[in-house]
Parts: sequence; structure tokens; C-alpha cells
Amino acid sequence: MVSFNDLIERVQAHKVTDLMLFVGFAVIMTLIVSSQNFFFQRVIENGISKRDIVAQKTITVVDTKRTEQHRQEVIQNIEPILIPAEDEFIKVNLETLQNSVKQIRDKNISDTVKKEELSLLFDIQSKERKAYLANYLLNTPDQSLQKVFDKAKITLVKVLNVGITESSYEDGKLDKIIQRNIPMNTPRNQITVITALLKEIITPNLVVDDLATEIAKKNAQNAVKPYEVVFHQGDKIVFEGEPVTKLKKDALREAGYNVLELNFWGIFGVFVLVLLSTFVFLQYEKNFEKMFYESHHITITGFLSLFIALIAVLLPTGFSPYILPFPAFIIILSVFTNARIALFASTLILAVLTIGLHYGIEFVTSFMLINTVSMIAISKIKFSKRFDLIITGLKISISGVAIVGAIYMLEKFLIDVDNLLILRDILLIFVNGLLSGIIALGTLPILESTFGIITPYGLAELADHNQPLLKRLQFEAPGTYHHSLMVSNLSEAAAEAIGANPILARVGAFYHDIGKLKRPLFFVENQSYFGIENPHTKLNPRLSKMVITAHPKDGVEIAKEYRLPSIIHNFILQHHGEGLASYFYNQAVAEEGIENVKEEQFRYTGPKPNMKETAILMIADAVESAVRSLKTPSNEEIEAIIDKIIKERLNDGQFSDCPLTLKDLKVIATTFNRILRGMQHNRIKYQQAIVNELDNQKGQPSVMDADFEAKIQQLEQNKDNEG
Repeated sequence: MVSFNDLIERVQAHKVTDLMLFVGFAVIMTLIVSSQNFFFQRVIENGISKRDIVAQKTITVVDTKRTEQHRQEVIQNIEPILIPAEDEFIKVNLETLQNSVKQIRDKNISDTVKKEELSLLFDIQSKERKAYLANYLLNTPDQSLQKVFDKAKITLVKVLNVGITESSYEDGKLDKIIQRNIPMNTPRNQITVITALLKEIITPNLVVDDLATEIAKKNAQNAVKPYEVVFHQGDKIVFEGEPVTKLKKDALREAGYNVLELNFWGIFGVFVLVLLSTFVFLQYEKNFEKMFYESHHITITGFLSLFIALIAVLLPTGFSPYILPFPAFIIILSVFTNARIALFASTLILAVLTIGLHYGIEFVTSFMLINTVSMIAISKIKFSKRFDLIITGLKISISGVAIVGAIYMLEKFLIDVDNLLILRDILLIFVNGLLSGIIALGTLPILESTFGIITPYGLAELADHNQPLLKRLQFEAPGTYHHSLMVSNLSEAAAEAIGANPILARVGAFYHDIGKLKRPLFFVENQSYFGIENPHTKLNPRLSKMVITAHPKDGVEIAKEYRLPSIIHNFILQHHGEGLASYFYNQAVAEEGIENVKEEQFRYTGPKPNMKETAILMIADAVESAVRSLKTPSNEEIEAIIDKIIKERLNDGQFSDCPLTLKDLKVIATTFNRILRGMQHNRIKYQQAIVNELDNQKGQPSVMDADFEAKIQQLEQNKDNEG
């Protein structure tokens, strides 16, 4: 008996093991992704080249420093964009100034006071000019003064049309603008006065449009063509002892070098990224794909992830990454788990490799789309023929060519892309898709055997009736074999109806009763075949119960002997759950009294079903046995039996550990009802009809006349129609 403390220690030890595996995977993936940085350090040390590096192909690199300098120069030369402001008030100010001058001239005060008031109207620093202007405005005849103001109005209109900005006030520019627009043949003294009048009232009527100016600068900046440096094939990118500038690093990156210098923080950053990605994936499986949240499936996902990262790192310098077998990764992982998990895992790996190995945006975009296509393609497979994987690979190839070609066509609008480069990558992605199907086809059996995970293809092979265990069941327990066939049909149809795994349900049903091979004659379905008496009539109910309820455990022993996958063990153990062997329980109650019999003594050892498929099997097993016990059940009887069995199992808590919903149970009942009605249809007694016809023939027992032959043909036709 395991103590509570021992159980706690086991759980804690299990958690420590999981944590160690989690961190260990992150460390290994980090070392793989970071390993390319060592290649760069072999040729570059402390920013100095240790040897000559020659371009193996023509490389075009943008000199970002010179390009940015040119852009800044262009921006500085962009003049601010000005827009007109409201200037009507300026004209009003001139009229106001004229009225003020007239009012001062008309006042009945001394000239000295008038000059002082007139001088206050103008903000002129020079006392001489201010005194001259006041004297002119006071002593000039009204007619002459009116002409001065008329010319000032004409000049103001012209000046405002030209436009006044803030910069117009710098270095006496405003004086020149005013004087250029004063009417010709204006005397010098009037020019001085008009200039002084207008300077007093004019304000800027052109303001800077910040948004338009910023747009103009952006447009000018974008119009600057990048300054490109070309390294032709055979040219030296860097010389031995030469400092490696940003331009040279960009060229080396184009040549296929990973120019991220290896240091502690760089490795730590990759480690954190891998750690977070792994944690996110595990949480996704735990919360949304619980069925696959166990060691075997996580192990194979980790193995495939490390494998594809290793291929990415080992690609030769300058080789196109479009050959990376992401489609094969998705196909293989989809077969072992499902397409959703495969796409999610591939997206995380693509993100890690893109950051760690500096892949371009066009590569990332291409494979995001290709991986999505791969997920859709593999999800359409029915897993009946392994060659379908090759067809799927071909579909991915065609889709990949379209995706990569379209992205390069869009890219050619922005930059000049080498046509040979486009052709190479399109060819590689086509080969990639085909190879992915072939790789999946060849590696699936190896991975199945290595990791002990059954795939839909493995299930299809187990469903072959020539399997040794099924052949043995057919000959040693034929009644059980026939029962298993009927249950498999029910289980498969119900699983497909509620979105469970129909192949798994069918195969699990084939093997669920193999434990009866140990004592086949103790089960009623085999007794009639061999024509023997029921041995339970000679046993007490308790002993009979022990024999009957032992067949799940016996079945697991046989399954291990024949190396059936562990998921099939679930069907063998769970198809009765912790249900009650009611026949023997009732028999014991009748013999011993209800007070001497406990239900727990007559229950199966379980466990309860923990998957939809095993729960379906539990219902199908009971329903098929119950319906078979009736000779000619009506449709109403079949429906009643199904409902009764489902309600009994539901009320008994047998479905408490599985994800079946009430809606699922309703769909299962409807599906079973439909199939069992088809199995129980009545047939015409053809042989008796023929005998009756023969009895009606007198005197000619060996010769059939035309009428009799026609009737025989009619009977045969009716038979064909019914069958």
C-alpha cells in the first residue's frame, strides 16, 4: 500500500523531472540556434577580419549611412509650406490709423501736443524719424495727406498679395517689400511716410502648414534612392586586418554569414526566447489539446523541433532557407497529433529561427502561408492510404510555388530582384513540398516504433482482420468476434457524428473484448456457437462475477503480449468503467439477501472512460448486447433500450471523467438508433416461397414450365430488391 507521503514524493519527483526536461530542451535548442555565431567568430574577432572573405555571388548592399546622410540633406532643403491667413483686419487697421491721424489733426490743442500724440501712434526707435513722421502728418494739407493714404491702401493690397511671413521681418526685408509695391512716381518723402504707416499695421498673412511640410519632407526622403554598393562574384568583401563596418557586415550577411557576434547576453536572449516559446506551446496543449498533453507526444514534438533547427543551422553558407522542411514537420506532427498543434508549433519554431538566424521578412511571410496551406492539406486526409502523403506534398509544392512567386512579384515593384534568385527559390520550394511528403512517408513507421505512438495509419493496420489477434478471436471466440464487429460499426458512426476520432473508436472496439480469449466459454455469446451448457449455472454469483469482471485486465495482459499500443489498453480497461455486473448482483441478492450484498463487490475495477471514444464504446457495447438479446425488436424497443442504457450510465457517474456533453449523448443515441434499425430489418422467407410454388406443380416435378420459371425469376428479382 502506497502511503500519502510516498505519493507526494512521487508527484514532486515527476514535476522535477518535467522541469529538467523543459530546461534541457531550451538549452539544447539555444545551443543549436546560437551555434552559427561561432562560424562568424572564426573570421571576425573584435571587429577585425582575420582573413580575406571573397563574394561567391554578386551581392548588392545598401550603404545605410550615406543614404541617411543624403536624406537629411534633402530634408533640410525643403522650404516650409505656407498657407494664407485672414488679412482683412490688416486693411481695417489702416483705416483706423487714418481716422486716428485725422482726429488728432482736428483737435483744438497746440501743435506740440498734437505731434506728441501722433508720435505715440508709431513704434519707431529713431526719434528723428518719429519726429519727421509726426511733423509730416500734422502739417501736410488734407488733400495731399489723403493721396498718401490712398497710395498706402494700394500698396497694402499688393504687399498682402505677395504674402508676408515671419521671415519677412528679418534684416529690413519688410521695408523692401513695401517700397517695391509703392506706385511709381511717388515722391521720396511720401515713400518714407507710406513705409512707416504700413510697417505699423502689417502682420504675417502666411503661416506654416506643419502637416503639409512634414508630408513634403517624407516624400522627399522616400524619393531618395538608396546608395548601393555592389560586390561582384570574386570581389573581396573584407580584407585581412580590415575593420568590419556596418556596410561590410550587411554584405557578409547577404553572403550567408550570421553576423550577430556571440556574447553572453546574445545567448541569454535566445535562451529566454526558446524558453518562452516552449512554455507557450505547453500551455496551449494543456488548455486546448489535453488529449496530447502527455510525454510521448511532447517528446516527438521536441525531437522534430530540434531536428528542423539543426537542418537550418547546417545549411551551407549562402544556401537558400526555402529548402527547410517545414511542410514535412507539419505533416508528421499532424499525423501524430493534429493539424492545429502542428501549425502552432511550426509558427513558434519559425519565430525562433527567424530571430536567431536573421531570416528575411519575405521568407517568414512565405512559410507562414505555406505552413497554413500544409495544415489545411493534411487535415483533409482520411488516413486510409499512406500514398496520400505524397499527394499532399504535391499540393503543398504547387501552393508554395504560387506563394513564393507572388511575394517575389510584389517585391520586384520595390527593388530589383535577380530573376535567377526567384527561379532558384521557386524550384526549391517545389522540391521541398514533394520531399516533405516522401520524408513523412518514410519516417512515420520509424517514429511510430521509436516513440511508441500509434498514428491513424497504424490504427488502419490494426483494423486489418488478418491481424493475428483478430484471427485468434475469430476462431477461439467467434461470438465475441461478431459482437466486436457490430460494436465497432456503432462506435465508428457515433464518433464521426460527434467529432471524435472514428478510426480510433473502430479499432478500439475490435480489441476491447480480447480478454475473453482467456475463458471464452464463460461468455454467453460463445456458448451458443459451441453448443455447450452455461457454466455459470454451476457457480455461485460471486465466483461468476470474478470470472466475468476479470476480462478487462486479462485483455490488457494479452494486449501487452501482442504489443498493442497503450491507447488500445484504454478501450480494454474502460469499456465497462466501474459499472455494476447487475445480473450476478441481482442473483446474489436473491440468494443471500440485500442486506448481505454490497454493490461495490459486484462492480468492475475500472477506470471510468476518460475519452469520448472509450465512452462511446461503453454505450455501444451495452446497447449491442441488449438489442441482440431480443429476437425481433421494434423501433420503439430499440430506442427505449438505448435511452435506458445511456441514462443508467449517466446516473451511475460513468461519464464523469470524459468530455462527453449531453448534446453528444443525444447525437450518439440518434446514431445508434438509426444503425440498429438497419441491422434489425425483416427479410422475406424466399426458400419457403419457392417450396410453396413447387408443391403447386403436379405431375411435372423435374420440368419447369414457362409460368413457373417466370415466377422463380420474379422471386429472384424481389430478393435482389430487398437485399
